[in-house]
Amino acid sequence: MKDKIYKALSNIVDPEVGFDIVSLGFIYDVKENDGRAVVTMTLSTRSCPLHELILCWVKEATLSVEGVNECDINLVWEPAWNISMASDEVKAALGA
Repeated sequence: MKDKIYKALSNIVDPEVGFDIVSLGFIYDVKENDGRAVVTMTLSTRSCPLHELILCWVKEATLSVEGVNECDINLVWEPAWNISMASDEVKAALGA
């Protein structure tokens, strides 16, 4: 189930940078138990202008996975996101 949720989340593209939130390293953890998913994640900055929209997309994507009936998002700021958390593809594309 966890892999299916990650796959659904990888379809969410951060419009500011053009990469999906999984490749960017925004998703720290996904847990699922009896149809209830908990997604622990961050954003690039606390002042992200798309904050609420991205959280809405995460909830929708998670709930789109068959067998998931509830979704809680645990938005955290520690550890703070940095480019080293992104995939090698994203790092190369962003010149990191």
